[in-house]
Amino acid sequence: MNTNEVNALNYFSPEMQLKYMGSSQYKMFCDCESMALAEIRGEYIRETTTSLLIGSYCDAHFEGTLDNFMNTHPEIFLKGGKSLKSEYKHAETIIRRLERDEMFMKYMSGEKQVIKTGEIDGVPFKIKIDCFHPGKAIVDLKIMRDFKEIWKDGLKLHFAYVWRYDFQAAIYQAVEGNKLPFFIAAGTKEKEPNLDIFSVPQERIDYCLSEIKKTIHRFADIKKGLIEPTRCGNCDWCKSTKTLTKINDELHRLEKTE
Repeated sequence: MNTNEVNALNYFSPEMQLKYMGSSQYKMFCDCESMALAEIRGEYIRETTTSLLIGSYCDAHFEGTLDNFMNTHPEIFLKGGKSLKSEYKHAETIIRRLERDEMFMKYMSGEKQVIKTGEIDGVPFKIKIDCFHPGKAIVDLKIMRDFKEIWKDGLKLHFAYVWRYDFQAAIYQAVEGNKLPFFIAAGTKEKEPNLDIFSVPQERIDYCLSEIKKTIHRFADIKKGLIEPTRCGNCDWCKSTKTLTKINDELHRLEKTE
């Protein structure tokens, strides 16, 4: 495998997205196989929300690409193109708060946006590490709404598990190859930003890696066109491409259970 073929310019290109699995792509396949394949083919583009852009603004600052981010996202400015909209001014508040903390900045002081490629159970993967401390740690920056636990499937879970950052940790650790500790350096978008550094337990990472190995060959075969993807029926892609083929008898089934 050519470890130099993936770079910052082509990392998200259709060619590299098709050739390599990534943590975001893997998580999308888990959510909806049909949507994931459509995104790889360029048929579906995820909505760029204000919340997502605030996180990307903070990411760009810490990786040193904020000027480029601002040039490519004129929508973050007020009419006239000189002053930031209030929500992006708040992103500056978040950044200043994070930079005031010595421990946070120590973890964020590693090599920025380090790209690596490798294989998990024979399937090619690519990763881009926010802050890499060679031989010591992998650090990923997350800007969250808050740190409150989230209800999902009847359980109250830590946000890292809800958004599958534990699976991201498993992918990054496996591709990097040295089983380095994985840390989430997180800030919040609250009026008074909160901050913390979360360590993902190794036993959780090991579990996630075993789960990844159970599914990646199916996902890889979908990308190759060998098998048809399943549809979740609930995402925007599935709703936008839905074709009616029969009458829905859900009301009849509900009446029998009452």
